[in-house]
Amino acid sequence: MANDIKYVAIAGNIGAGKTTLCTLLSKHFNWSVHYEDADSNPYLIDFYNDMRRWAFNLQIYFLNSRFKQITNILQGDETVVQDRTIYEDAHIFAPNLHEMGLIVERDFETYLDLFHNMSAMIQPPDLLIYLKASIPTLVKHIHDRGRDYEGNMSLDYLKKLNKRYDEWIESYDKGKLLIINADEMDFIKNPSDFGEVLEKVNAQLHGLF
Repeated sequence: MANDIKYVAIAGNIGAGKTTLCTLLSKHFNWSVHYEDADSNPYLIDFYNDMRRWAFNLQIYFLNSRFKQITNILQGDETVVQDRTIYEDAHIFAPNLHEMGLIVERDFETYLDLFHNMSAMIQPPDLLIYLKASIPTLVKHIHDRGRDYEGNMSLDYLKKLNKRYDEWIESYDKGKLLIINADEMDFIKNPSDFGEVLEKVNAQLHGLF
C-alpha cells in the first residue's frame, strides 16, 4: 500500500512545527524528506529587512523551488514527506503580501498566472497534514529556534497568515486532509503525542480505524 503513496505534505504557519514532524515521519515510515528551501534562499534575509523591495522575488523563488520539488517527487520512485506545499505559497503567502501592499497588482497577476500553469502539471499530496497553531505557540517555536532574520517578524504578520491558513483549510478539496492541533502536541518531548499522530496518519492513508 505504501508504494502507492507518492507524497505526504505538512502545511502550517511559520513556527508550527512542520520540519520537526517531517523529520519524525520520515524516520518512522522510512520516507524521503524534502525540507523547505529556507536557509539557502538568497532572498529571505533581504525580505525580512525590506519586505516591499524583495517580496515578489522571494515568492517567485519559493514557487519555483516548490515546483521543482514536486516534479522530482512525482518522477521518483520513493514516498516523500514534504515540508510546506506549493499551494500555501499561492493561497496564503503571496496573497497576504499583495494585500499588505508589498506586491503590486501587476506582479501579483503574473505570479498567479505562473502558479496556475505550474499547478496544472502536478498532482496534490496523497495526504495533507495541517499543523494548526495559535500565535503564542508560533512565537515560542520561532523564539526557540533563534533564526536572526525572523526577529523582525511582527505579530500582525503572523495573525494575517493564520487567518488565511484557516480559510484555505476550510475550503481545501484536493485530497485527504488531517488537522493536528499543534498547541496540544509536543512531538519530541511526548512520544505518546507522536504516537497519536501516527495512528491518525495510518488511518487516513490505509483506512485503519
